[in-house]
Amino acid sequence: MKDTYELIPNLYEHVKEVPANSILSQTISQDENARYILFAFAEGEELSEHTASKQAVLYFVKGEADLTLGEDKTTAEAGTWVRMPPNMPHSIYAKTEVLMLLEMIE
Repeated sequence: MKDTYELIPNLYEHVKEVPANSILSQTISQDENARYILFAFAEGEELSEHTASKQAVLYFVKGEADLTLGEDKTTAEAGTWVRMPPNMPHSIYAKTEVLMLLEMIE
């Protein structure tokens, strides 16, 4: 079996422009173990509190957001990395335009 890989030289290429008042999401890769979703938030947009049934990793590529994890509130900015267990309540509010990579792990 041939080993394969996926290369994205620049995640910004997947999001040319984020329309005002919107959140864009695009699955950029997936396999039997994980799904990778790129999110782009316009300034002021929010994902209200929700949970995921799987372990998840958030990686903030660009921008600044208010991030709530359970009862904890923090600021996420470019470089912030978070691993969440299944069913953890969380929410994201984009203080600026935000680019975030979500990994959903099986």
